[in-house]
Amino acid sequence: MNGVEQVDATTLKEILSTWPKVSKEAATTTVNKYGLPNEASLSRLTWHKNGPWKRTVVYAEEVPHEFPTPHHDVLEQYIPYKVPVDKFNELAAFDGSVLVDRTKGEMSARCEGEEANFLALNLANEIVQGTKTVATARQAYGDAMQQRRTGTPPEIMQRLMFEVSAAETGERDQAII
Repeated sequence: MNGVEQVDATTLKEILSTWPKVSKEAATTTVNKYGLPNEASLSRLTWHKNGPWKRTVVYAEEVPHEFPTPHHDVLEQYIPYKVPVDKFNELAAFDGSVLVDRTKGEMSARCEGEEANFLALNLANEIVQGTKTVATARQAYGDAMQQRRTGTPPEIMQRLMFEVSAAETGERDQAII
């Protein structure tokens, strides 16, 4: 599919019938919010330009993750974002599920749900901007998740709290030969 079409409901139902619980739940939640995906395979569903996202992918594979509490990473959401090279290590130390692609100029968060992805990307942006350290961002992440457990997720989990660049964010690097 070319990103304009959508997967039909019958195909989606067949694919999800083989998926594990957490992945299936994330796929269902995403379909309920953004509609049918633009692409589908036995291992992933993909939406393009849905909501604030450049791309959303739900994976059948459930990746165990212990931060801030045990869960499975199944939902990855991408934004255009240029991360300075000197911030890569800090972002890796903050959360191994915040991923940066320097060439494409993308940053993504992969977690169990969209609220956690908003949180991770908002805090990653604060690290890049220098307003939070890795330690303060990790503590803020835990505090926000604790608030969410009480039924009142903070605003930082509801939306991106910064402007996503409309400019080119990719870095092609330089040829050496």
